[in-house]
Formats: sequence, structure tokens, C-alpha cells
Amino acid sequence: MDFAFSEEQEELGRTVRAFLAHTSPETETRRLMEAPEGFDRALWRRMGTELGLQGLAIPEEYGGAGCGPVEVGVVMEEMGRALLCAPFLSSAVLATTTLLRCADEDARKRLLPGLATGELVGTLALTEDSARWDAAGVQLTVRESNGSWLLTGHKMFVLDGATADVVLTVARTGDGVGVFWVDGDAAGLTREPLPTMDPTRRQARLDYRDVPATRLRTHGDGWDLVSEVLDRAAVALAAEQVGVASRALDMAVDYAKVRHQFGRPIGSFQAVKHLLADVLLEVESARAAAHYALLASENEDPELPAVASLAKAFCSDAGVQATEENIQVHGGIGFTWEHPAHLYLKRAKTSQLLFGDPAYHRELLARRIGMEKDKGAA
Repeated sequence: MDFAFSEEQEELGRTVRAFLAHTSPETETRRLMEAPEGFDRALWRRMGTELGLQGLAIPEEYGGAGCGPVEVGVVMEEMGRALLCAPFLSSAVLATTTLLRCADEDARKRLLPGLATGELVGTLALTEDSARWDAAGVQLTVRESNGSWLLTGHKMFVLDGATADVVLTVARTGDGVGVFWVDGDAAGLTREPLPTMDPTRRQARLDYRDVPATRLRTHGDGWDLVSEVLDRAAVALAAEQVGVASRALDMAVDYAKVRHQFGRPIGSFQAVKHLLADVLLEVESARAAAHYALLASENEDPELPAVASLAKAFCSDAGVQATEENIQVHGGIGFTWEHPAHLYLKRAKTSQLLFGDPAYHRELLARRIGMEKDKGAA
């Protein structure tokens, strides 16, 4: 399998990098970290209408570009490098993938055009107090009343949950797990932003009190759909983690060339050379893992579940290592609020936990390749 991107995909990456360099410099990132919504809606719409980024994976019949996971991964990597403050992961990956892989054509027709242009922001509300990423963690309940569905309970750590226009909510039903479409301003829905380690990626608590919802039609049990979405989201996040790690490595190398100790650049010291060489090896290995996973997702490879867990675990560790070593190379200045190194570390640490930490995915990988009996199969 050829891990290399095509010339068109490489050009997409260059275009997005140039766009983000102009529209999302560090000063803008720091401004949006303090803004109420956490992102610029005008820029979000420009990304959808001028570049078509939110609609990359959406078929042309719904107003998208008809591309696939590889193109989304290319964009995610560049967004990771820029620490973009925008709901791309929640809306263009989680919500969009859920709609594309469900069996509800009506929901696709009604929601995907708005998601593609950036007119709408979507998200997937899954985790609760247990912070579990499996079916057992779903406790929010739903009941049917006069032909309508009403949700009661709460969700935690919902990406961009306080600002999303469309909240696809995973709930416990009488026949298993279902996915329900809820309007962001629905009656009975209360949304509270949560304090987070990473201020560049917002999370929220959502409280449901008999919130009216529409159930998405699915192919079989709703958890099968959610599991497919999580695997593909983990792959997209792995690509973003490569971008974070790559940028951290570049920052460390650039600083090692200009910072002098004892009359010479610190990059000439053997200890620093070895440290940066180790990080380079991790970053390039993570890039290979992410690219392989993106291709597996693109090709609907039956090995995708295992490959997704492998990529998420490896890229999570690589992202944290690269950002930690970047701070070490910078020394005292790397620990200050004024330097951006800590922002990349915070993104790496929160991404490490998102969709399950490396230990969770290694255990999941072992089960998926048959090395360990699935604990839920007893």
C-alpha cells in the first residue's frame, strides 16, 4: 500500500496551511481562547463557502465536495499544526460521519447541506460522568410520548456542545442504543461550558429534561453506528495529532539552532541532537500510522477497527512526547504563558484522552485482533 498522498492532496494541504497562516496566527488563537463561543463564526463560514473544508467528505448531492477520509485527514493535520480554534472535529467529522453512515436519508437531506457550508455546527453527545467510550457508558434515557421522543439525563465533555446547532445524542432505549437528533436551542436543553485544560477546544455539559428529539434510522443497533463513527473520528484525530507533534518538533529544531550556550547553538550538543532525533522518529512513525489508517478508512478496509486503535494509541503518545520535549528544549521560556509551547502540550494531552486513552485503545486492539476475549461478549 502506498502511504504517500497524491499531488492533489498535497496541494490541498499547502492551500490549507497558507490559509490558516493568514487567518489563524497565534494572536488569533489566543483571542479566541478567551472569546465566549471559542471560534469565529465568520471564519467558519468562509472555510465552508470559500474552501469547502467542512463539506470535503460530504457527497456532491448534499452540497459537499465528494472527497473522503484522506482529504479530511490532510486538513486535520494542518489544523493541528495551527491549533485552529474551530469545531471541525465535532462538526465535520463526528456529526457529519454519523449522518453519512446512518440509514436516515431525510436527516441527511435536511442537515448535511448546512453542515457543508458552515451555516450549521454539529456535534455528537456520547460520554457521561463515567467518561466511558463504550455502550455501557450510555445511561441517558429516552421515552416515547404521543409519537415523539423525549430525552432525559445529561452528557459530559461534549465537544463544542455549548455552541452546536445540531446535537446528535446517543441514548439508552428499550431495544439497546439509539442516536437522536436534537436542535441546539430545543426546549428543556441546558448547555454549560466546562473548564478544560485545552482552551482551544471547547467542551460542555448538556442537561436534558424531556427534550424533544428525532430518532435517526440506523442499520441495526445504534451502537454499531456509533462504533463506526468513533473509529473514523479516532483516525481523523490521529492525523491532527501528527500535525501537533510535527509543529512542536519544528519549533524545537528552530530554537535549537538559535539558542546559544557556551558560545555555540544548543542544537550542536549531542544530548539535544539525540533528543530531537528520537522525536523525529516518533513523529514520522506516527505519520505513517495515521496515513495507513486514513487509507484503511478510505477503502472501507475490514481491518479499520484494529488500525484505528493502533493509530490513535501511537499518535497520542507521539504527540505528547513531541510537545513535552519541545518545552524541554526551550528551557525556562518554554514554561511561560507567553510562549505557545504549552498550548501544543495541552492540545496533545487532551487529544490523548479523547475517544479513549492509549491504554484503552491497546486493550481494544488486542480484542479486535483476537488476542484477548471481548469482556462484553460473556
